[in-house]
Amino acid sequence: MMYRIFCESYYNYIKNFEDKGAKDEYRYKIAKVFELIVDPQKFYKEKSKNSETYQNLCDLLCYMKENIHRYPKFKAFLWTLESRQIEPVYCGKTPQNVLEDQAKLANMFLNLMYWE
Repeated sequence: MMYRIFCESYYNYIKNFEDKGAKDEYRYKIAKVFELIVDPQKFYKEKSKNSETYQNLCDLLCYMKENIHRYPKFKAFLWTLESRQIEPVYCGKTPQNVLEDQAKLANMFLNLMYWE
């Protein structure tokens, strides 16, 4: 259920930017990493290439794991991702401020802020 909420919230969030033609906005760009969560085939493809997007997601997942005390819903969500073989592996490529913003956005998805 939590995975479904996240996926649908992501699509609602992204659609808002695409409808407005605002793909250059910072908030749109930092959310693109979530494509790898909502599309497991894309995750495996990017993982095999060790792409920048994959490395960003790995850093984000590590950040989320380290900050479960701040965002308690991350615990169950990370478990759901790990059951899909989407696991945190630290790469050290993503700036701290971007990780913080992405974590806040993921938390908003899990808290139904973009649920319809």
